[in-house]
Amino acid sequence: MRTNRRIAVTLAATVLAGAAGAGAAQASPTAGSGAAPSACRPANHTAKITEAPASSGHRHYRVTLTAPRGYEPCTLAGSPTDVRFSNDGSDSGVTAGRYGSQETAVTFGPGHPVHFDIQVPSADLGTPANAASFTLRAPGGQIPGTSFAEGALTVADGTVIGPVQHGA
Repeated sequence: MRTNRRIAVTLAATVLAGAAGAGAAQASPTAGSGAAPSACRPANHTAKITEAPASSGHRHYRVTLTAPRGYEPCTLAGSPTDVRFSNDGSDSGVTAGRYGSQETAVTFGPGHPVHFDIQVPSADLGTPANAASFTLRAPGGQIPGTSFAEGALTVADGTVIGPVQHGA
């Protein structure tokens, strides 16, 4: 009996020590190990809105997302959802739709910027905005949290958001 208790106590101590070691490894992730925070999380990337070349009947704006070193690459797909535009904190009231393939997956992370298009009908004068908030999507659904981008743009009824694409 004493031998069985010693084995049980030794086994329990080994399991607890292993669990404590695993917790410590998760608490201090190393870049490139797969344990670093995801670049897709809103706090881990920046986004900027810039004017893009117009097309027949539309104004275009490009939202470029970049992630600094130290974050793990992730996969995005489709157009962002829950897009809201504001000007100095006041909601524009414009609701955006989406266009293009919603299935194409792209890698996003340090050294791999991505962008999406905001297409606005130019027949209307539109409403000025200087910020956008949105929810990114992964192939399996939405990524929790709201991302923000700043930059001057004009939005109007009929505004649509294109899918995320490679490049800045």
